[in-house]
Amino acid sequence: MDQSESDAAYGPSWYAATKVSAPARPPLHSDLDVDVCVIGGGLAGLTTAREVVRAGWSVALLEAGRIAGRASGRNAGFVLPGFAASAESLVKRVGFPQAAGLWALSQSGVDYVRDTIRDDALPGVSPQQGWLQVSKTDNADEFARLAGLLWEFGAEIEAWETERVRAVLRSKRYFHAIHYPGAVNIHPLNYALGLAAAAERAGVQIFEHTSALSIDAAGVRKRVDTAHARVRANHVVLCGSVGIAAFMPQIAGTLIPMTTYVITTAPLGPRLGDAIAYGGSVSDSELADNHYRRVDSDRLLWSGRVTAWERDARHYALALTADIKKTYPQLGDVAAEYIWSGTLGHTVHRMPQIGQLSAGLWLASGFGGHGLNTTALAGLLIARAMVDGDQTWKQFSAFELVWAGGILGRATAQAYYWVMRLQEAAAERRAQAAEIARRQARRTAESAADFPQSAAVEQGAAHSDHPASSESVVPPPEEDSANLDTGAPSMS
Repeated sequence: MDQSESDAAYGPSWYAATKVSAPARPPLHSDLDVDVCVIGGGLAGLTTAREVVRAGWSVALLEAGRIAGRASGRNAGFVLPGFAASAESLVKRVGFPQAAGLWALSQSGVDYVRDTIRDDALPGVSPQQGWLQVSKTDNADEFARLAGLLWEFGAEIEAWETERVRAVLRSKRYFHAIHYPGAVNIHPLNYALGLAAAAERAGVQIFEHTSALSIDAAGVRKRVDTAHARVRANHVVLCGSVGIAAFMPQIAGTLIPMTTYVITTAPLGPRLGDAIAYGGSVSDSELADNHYRRVDSDRLLWSGRVTAWERDARHYALALTADIKKTYPQLGDVAAEYIWSGTLGHTVHRMPQIGQLSAGLWLASGFGGHGLNTTALAGLLIARAMVDGDQTWKQFSAFELVWAGGILGRATAQAYYWVMRLQEAAAERRAQAAEIARRQARRTAESAADFPQSAAVEQGAAHSDHPASSESVVPPPEEDSANLDTGAPSMS
């Protein structure tokens, strides 16, 4: 397989078009004995391998395709604190103290990514700071409650009112927001390729186009069979998603494969900065629609839609560009220059799967919906558990492996997303109608306030023209403008 054919594994993404140079690693052809065998060359596997080898252990990493050729190199590039599960749901499930501890762990994943980019001077990653979680409904009270809970967690956040949001995101669709200034946005493929290079420099042996066919986890020395050779190791770490179905179907069965679609526009010039003055990333939904950020100075990277069965990404280009035009009509018609998709494994409880399946057999999976910080976190926790016996990973024990329901589960997930999109759209329409009504009420109040003065002037003129008239004009009472809604409520 030549280099160009091998690079085609990264698909037609903007990331692939702007990736740094990376070698094609050979497959495994001879038996190998190591301390740890990592299966999966995505971000979780690369982080695990790098951290273990830095402790002086020997590591082999097996990747079925190319390094970061799947979800790790195809996502939107948001490195955010938290999890796919909401902060409120964490508190309900495990209580406030443990939920706060989990949030702190999620932040350590963000810190790891940021520190690695800086300390290893990873090329082409182009980090951007900040994330805005914006609302398309005027739900100030709801956002205030969430902000309050996050502050109790110790999160670094800011509550933004509608005026501040619209000053940097010039769209009438948006109201309040929570700003996460410490979030990071990256070129995920270049980050993964840089992480792989750093891992190799530290001593990790990486083999591409090497699928694990079976695992014998019994005994002290585990055995991993591939097409041409066998790896023996004291520890085996599964860092895969739905791709591990071939040799671990019971694990893959706990994941719902969900595909999201991404475009990068053609250059938009200064008009992009005029519409979007914020330099970080933006999410305006808890689900797939919409997540975006400015890249390459004047391009817009925009992701949205979701399907439980992967489809041709080109079929979603028109829908995604229509979403852009609806949000920022001042941009006019935009062209999607790059169109691609990525499939991620989602768990039923929306939390990552991090832990030990049996003695010496570890799992890092289920990162769908919030993956870049949790992949780093998983790699750190599992490496420390193997090398130092650290037990922090057990904080995730409450989130067990739950069967995802097979085909029925996928169909249910798809229906759920469709229903939620419809509900969000209806709520947005109500919010827009309410805002229009408030504006009309303000204009009416202003007109009513001006009316008595003009009437008094006319009355005075009438008296001077007809001094003998015994009739007087009584002006109408002023409107009590204090009873009128004077705009969107402020957040406290």
